Amino acid sequence: MQRRQFFSGAASAVAAAAVSPVAMAALPEPVIQTSADTAAPLAPPNGRPYQPVVTLNGWTLPWRMNAGVKEFHLVAEAVVREVAPGFFVNMWGYNGQSPGPTIEVVEGDRVRIFVTNRLPEATTVHWHGQRLPNGMDGVGGLNQPHIPPGKTFVYEFDARRPGTFMYHPHSDEMVQMAMGMMGLWITHPKGRHPQIADVARDYAFLLSAYAVEPGAMTPRVAEMTDFNIWTFNSRAFPAITPLVAGLGERVRIRVGNLTMTNHPIHIHGHEFEVTGTDGGPLPRSARWPEVTTDVAVGQMRQIELIADEPGDWAFHCHKSHHTMGAMGHDVPTMIGVDHQGLVGKIQKIVPDYMLMGERGMGDMGAMQMPLPDNTFPMMTGKGPFGNIEMGGMFTTFKVRKGLPAQDYRDPGWYAQPPGTVAYEWQGAPLDAQAPRQTLPGTAPGAPSVHKPAAGSGHANH
Repeated sequence: MQRRQFFSGAASAVAAAAVSPVAMAALPEPVIQTSADTAAPLAPPNGRPYQPVVTLNGWTLPWRMNAGVKEFHLVAEAVVREVAPGFFVNMWGYNGQSPGPTIEVVEGDRVRIFVTNRLPEATTVHWHGQRLPNGMDGVGGLNQPHIPPGKTFVYEFDARRPGTFMYHPHSDEMVQMAMGMMGLWITHPKGRHPQIADVARDYAFLLSAYAVEPGAMTPRVAEMTDFNIWTFNSRAFPAITPLVAGLGERVRIRVGNLTMTNHPIHIHGHEFEVTGTDGGPLPRSARWPEVTTDVAVGQMRQIELIADEPGDWAFHCHKSHHTMGAMGHDVPTMIGVDHQGLVGKIQKIVPDYMLMGERGMGDMGAMQMPLPDNTFPMMTGKGPFGNIEMGGMFTTFKVRKGLPAQDYRDPGWYAQPPGTVAYEWQGAPLDAQAPRQTLPGTAPGAPSVHKPAAGSGHANH
């Protein structure tokens, strides 16, 4: 977080109280974040207290109090997002990042948001899921004029109900959302709420997808179906920060979907309940245990669980092609095709030719094949037992005994207790050799087709 703004890291509470009366009459200076790391939760320096969220690979936007109103400043601008180490994508976002910073308020707060447009075209901001005056809803041309480049507009309304919400443009939406313009909005309850439990940790992130050609940096904004970069908060595994929890803690995870498809979000080793949506908290009578919940386009899902199983547990989208990197599309299926003797002949003509997929794609995680500059590999995850063979929408949920309440650092890999790791059988081997395959058309009982002999009376059929 850069110091040309009036908030900076741990000094944010002091800086908030030190804003002069002259500054209060002007625009709040925008806070800009350039790091892709997960920032620590922003404890509220003023206003009503609440437990802040942790935005996965993101941060919370500081505010100033002005005559009882919480004032924020969003800057819509071109940004460069480090989606994974060494892989950068040209995006549009807010305050130096895509997604933009999380906005956190309390139910009943009066909120004023200044939006400055530094894009090359007009924009607006829609406050997805909010109850507010019609003229503050942010649909350009319908509720308000579009915000021209170089101009600043002001939105002001009351945060009327608690929940998990989003913000995004409703101006040239196809381009601007495809370029990464989105962010989270969290409204905390003003007091004890019968449907909202106290939790030890509260995580939040958005699902986003991009179509970026290998070697390119700018997404294809007109793409509707063929996306190849699948992300949590515009980060792809293994660059997504793990979610950590102390053993026995109650954990809330808020997920919003602004991609073009649904995502079944799945956790290993635990079950959870869906406790809220962008419509608000769910009554307890409407909840049931799950290990996967489908988050459809434009939806928010809030899940809660008890972290009662120690270990490193996978947490991911269950669409298998959403847990891989950029090179997975348009690859022919070569499983079972015998390349013996062929690779050497091809390499005499194409020296860089590499065999792919003869035994499946698992070998891709270990291959060091050359890629165009700024191209994210299909599989790059490494774990304590070898290649994890995942990418995209995948991370880990790390549960540890004795983890301090405010400690969000990666605790490293889990030390498996003796006798609790799957192991290789050392007894007598199975007689059959593996893999065992049967040539097409020769399986016992397979139907056979033959061409009728000449003169059989079927010549004209």
